[in-house]
Amino acid sequence: MLIKQLSIFLENKSGRLSEALSTLGDENINIKALTIADTAEFGIVRMIVSDPQRGFSKLREKGFSANLVDVISIATPSECGSFANALKILSDENISIEYIYAFSVADKAAIVLRTEDTGKALEAIQRNNLELLGGNEMSVL
Repeated sequence: MLIKQLSIFLENKSGRLSEALSTLGDENINIKALTIADTAEFGIVRMIVSDPQRGFSKLREKGFSANLVDVISIATPSECGSFANALKILSDENISIEYIYAFSVADKAAIVLRTEDTGKALEAIQRNNLELLGGNEMSVL
């Protein structure tokens, strides 16, 4: 199961992140997970949101450079070694990870990742009985 990730490319300027997130909030689009990768001049905000297509459209209307990509989300127990165990499955299949972010709530955690071979990654995850999360399931962790 793939989920849509909303990515926004922002110049590193005071207030730009707030503007982008306010655009989503004004549309009642809930942010379920978020990470930012930055350089000196720009940042990439990657998010799982409640309505990625509408979020994408509204951000583009406001002049933001936005993109939608497919990512995988895996549920794991929130305990020592669980992230490593899940990622070892991909490593054993020689599947490279382009980027990853994760969060934990109570006794459950979620890993969001993008790989070079999504189909192969999904097969490995399913073959090893890992729990895949859909976008809506991330809000109940």
